[in-house]
Amino acid sequence: MNQAAPFDASIPVLTEVVSTPATLPAAAPAPAPLPDTGGLGAAEWEQLERRLNEKILQQLTSRVDFVLEQRIKDSMAEVLTHALHDLTTEIRHGLHETIGKIVARAVQQEIVHLQAKKG
Repeated sequence: MNQAAPFDASIPVLTEVVSTPATLPAAAPAPAPLPDTGGLGAAEWEQLERRLNEKILQQLTSRVDFVLEQRIKDSMAEVLTHALHDLTTEIRHGLHETIGKIVARAVQQEIVHLQAKKG
């Protein structure tokens, strides 16, 4: 049966009030300052725009490739599962039909053989 453990005074209980000094929440770190772009000429702006376009396009392309690959895998898995099920059913049906014909032919040959022995 459950026996109550002896009371240990070193373990705090819910009814105790713990006084802690009030502390102010830490201030959020200041955002990093933007680089000074005031001195950029038209060529530098075009180069910056081109680099940003390339980087964004590269990130989007890799993400699109990943999502597309996953969707194709999922679709192919479903298609292959259905195809495998249909193929298995067709093979099973053909195998049963073939075995039935073989057994019928073997029985017929055995009967002919037995009749030949008897007669």
